[in-house]
Amino acid sequence: MSDMPDPPRRGPVFIEDLPEHDVTPSTAPPVPDASGVAMVRATKVAARRRSWFSRIFWAALTSLVLIMIGDAAWSFAMDLIARNVILGRIVIGLIAVVALGMVLAVARELIGLVRLGRVDALRTQAERAKLSADRAEALKVTASLSSLYAGRAELAQAQANMKRGAEEVLDADALLSMAERAYLTSLDAAARVEIEVAARTVAGVTALLPLALADVATALTANLRMIRRIAEIYGGRAGLLGSWRLFKTVAAHLIATGAVAVGDDMIGAVAGGGLLSKLSRRFGEGVVNGALTARVGVAAMDVCRPLPFEALRKPSVTNILQRAMTGMIPSRKE
Repeated sequence: MSDMPDPPRRGPVFIEDLPEHDVTPSTAPPVPDASGVAMVRATKVAARRRSWFSRIFWAALTSLVLIMIGDAAWSFAMDLIARNVILGRIVIGLIAVVALGMVLAVARELIGLVRLGRVDALRTQAERAKLSADRAEALKVTASLSSLYAGRAELAQAQANMKRGAEEVLDADALLSMAERAYLTSLDAAARVEIEVAARTVAGVTALLPLALADVATALTANLRMIRRIAEIYGGRAGLLGSWRLFKTVAAHLIATGAVAVGDDMIGAVAGGGLLSKLSRRFGEGVVNGALTARVGVAAMDVCRPLPFEALRKPSVTNILQRAMTGMIPSRKE
């Protein structure tokens, strides 16, 4: 007899037929189309106009809070002087530094608003010169552009070219076109880079963060930063208040023109974006939010530019979105 143990016996195999479910992959409802909720909410928040009572209320509340903080700080300093003169004087010095910083911040905001108004006035002057075809008005526009961009090293060659060629051009339209090409070609390229960075940031955060309000906050922050940088590129140097004012102007323009929407054609124009947006709703939302950010950026270029788009073509939102999404989505093979 063999010492090998007997092989284990296997019991019977039962095969159970599971009931068929009503929902199968072929009958499941499709994933809802992405609608860019974050950017739509952010744009509507920026474009919302406050009533006169709301403005008075917030102004009064802000003033009251500042007065209370100032009174509490001064009372604390006086009480500290009564107990310890040296520490009290140190606290008064710190309060003075904080107050000086606040004054400088307010002054910076006011200077930013003045510069934005200067760019707006220059744009209005350029439009008036183009309509009247007045060479003298066009020369004033070029002189204002030269003053606006004086001291910028990247535009030194443009300044020299305009000084050499302005006297030879007799037509007002040709003079304005020459100024637009000389000054704004490189600035438009820099503004496009800022738009691409903002669109990529918003799309990536929307696709990766599952939090409901995180994408809205990111969209607002990224768009405000983008608009501020675009204003700085064109000579506006907007502060926080100026950036918010520009964002409100851009958002109101987008809502008025019905541009706060992205169709399937724009998503499909991004290489691979159409397919991936069907597979992942969050990725689809990211693509849509990135596209809306690109639209906000192009509208911001329109608002911040000292000259309207005439000689140079306005950037295409689809092209900007394609460049922004490079590396995030696979390329479409021909």
